[in-house]
Amino acid sequence: MTESFRLRVREVVRETGDACSLVFDSPGLRYRPGQFLTLRIPSDRRGSVARCYSLSSSPHTDEFPQVTVKRTADGYGSNWLCDSVAAGDELESLAPAGIFTPSSLDGDLLLFAAGSGITPVLSIVKSVLAVGTGRVVLGYANRDEQSVIFARELAALAARHPTRLVVVHWLESVQGLPRPAALAELARPYAAHEAFVCGPAPFMTAARNALSTLDVPRTRVHVERFVSLGANPFEEAAPVTSTRTAAVKVTIDGTEHRFDWPAETKLLDLLLDRGVDAPYSCREGACSACACRLVSGEVKMLNNDVLEDEDLADGIRLACQSLPVTDEVEISYE
Repeated sequence: MTESFRLRVREVVRETGDACSLVFDSPGLRYRPGQFLTLRIPSDRRGSVARCYSLSSSPHTDEFPQVTVKRTADGYGSNWLCDSVAAGDELESLAPAGIFTPSSLDGDLLLFAAGSGITPVLSIVKSVLAVGTGRVVLGYANRDEQSVIFARELAALAARHPTRLVVVHWLESVQGLPRPAALAELARPYAAHEAFVCGPAPFMTAARNALSTLDVPRTRVHVERFVSLGANPFEEAAPVTSTRTAAVKVTIDGTEHRFDWPAETKLLDLLLDRGVDAPYSCREGACSACACRLVSGEVKMLNNDVLEDEDLADGIRLACQSLPVTDEVEISYE
């Protein structure tokens, strides 16, 4: 079972009519801009479910960490958090995770967000402006003016950093749905920037198509998807047994490890059982925190909600979903 900890809610902030931020009384929490928390949500039918919510606070500017949750019509977790959580309550959480975070806060960034996709993006914006030297351009799409999360905070940041932050709002009620051609025109002057995209799937497709028409290399485009978890990483997984094993070599943090890999054991489970500090979060192929590179051999992934065909062609695999196919496999986290 994944190691978890308790977070005490310090404050609940109503951001818009359908979004709220949960501020946690945990000033020592260590995380990077753009990461998320996996929270345990009680359920009458299943005991509990796990849901991932991005941190909208910045580790460089905010004393207390916070996640921001936007209510969805059929979202059990988001509705429960928005309706039921109050100051003083405690929630169970996994450690901060995710790779939707800049490698440097000194580079220039082009950020595309829609709806609650602003949550990790705001964390990145605040961090760059506070401790980095990069310039930031943010294109932010929403249904209408009333649904713009963090409208006042973004306006204040833009006023405080007029030469480093440009915020362009896109309102569907005024401009219609954001199309690739229009997003490409917005992005054209900033095509050399590192790009980050977060929001509903149709918006992210439009933004990625826009960047593709500008020949922005895929290695400079980072995407964060919101996917509901089906499995529950807070609960003990059923043990598996296997008679066939493969030989696996794993390089992580400059150290090589060699193990016998049972055919029905997922790579991440094997590494954690052997004491290797491999990165992970959701453990069901929905967040890419456990991504690694297949150097040689072949593996089979049981589920993949995040990797694109180009990622797979580059050898990227999800350790939490990978089983060995060939008798010898080499994996690198470098």
